Amino acid sequence: MAMIGPEDYLEPSCLLCGEPFGEQSRLKPIPQERIIAKVDELMSRRDYIGAERTLLYWLGEADAAGDRRGELFLRGELVGHYRKTGEKEKAFQNADRALELIGELGFEGTVSAATAYVNCATAMNAFGENERSIELFRKAVPIYEKSAAARPDLLGGLYNNMGLTLAALCRYSESEESYKKALAVMGKTPGGELEEAMTLLNLANLVEAESGLESGESRIFALLDEAWEKLDGEKAPRDWYYAFVCEKCAPTFEYYGYFLASAELNRRSEEIYERA
Repeated sequence: MAMIGPEDYLEPSCLLCGEPFGEQSRLKPIPQERIIAKVDELMSRRDYIGAERTLLYWLGEADAAGDRRGELFLRGELVGHYRKTGEKEKAFQNADRALELIGELGFEGTVSAATAYVNCATAMNAFGENERSIELFRKAVPIYEKSAAARPDLLGGLYNNMGLTLAALCRYSESEESYKKALAVMGKTPGGELEEAMTLLNLANLVEAESGLESGESRIFALLDEAWEKLDGEKAPRDWYYAFVCEKCAPTFEYYGYFLASAELNRRSEEIYERA
């Protein structure tokens, strides 16, 4: 496991004023893009402990500097992190604080708020709190849809994850509509093939839940075949995110009897992680 050094979490000292290393970082907002890059690097090695340590360090820095915008960003990242690691209590603690900060900052209606709503809603769905989840997704939808600043991949992710919550609530027609919106957005987004594949697999699960495996077999297999084409294509870079998606999709292929596809996705995932 790689060690985190000062260069990963401290700003360089000021060449003009000569303040000690790290003092300047307390006088300005936390470097969000650099934090994301570092966390992505750690996640490429599946270093969950290192990713958590980095996020918590910067949470302390944001708190010390009074950077509440930075805190909102970090709380959202921590919600997602603890969702992936299955730590419900920590995920919900950070979600509650993120939602408080939106009100404190007067950020209702902003893309930052919508991103926090989606992070929190996705975690709540993962831990079975689907009524709370759908309420937050509903808040995020009009913000993303109306904002020119919202990235298309974020809107596509919102529709996909909202579809999962609607399916869990047995609101099948609404779930399918949400998945179709996700596919429409990601189909026009460069590099959207991986998200398309995950949505197609979610649709396959929805067909089984609504119609049963026997009645929905032909449609399910068509969706699986389409998802495999997206994953097996050459457009998506073979990076850590590709490895993560392969690892996430493999069990669904295995469940429906696509054993060779499942094994191949797991092989590709491990190969990428081993190179990291």
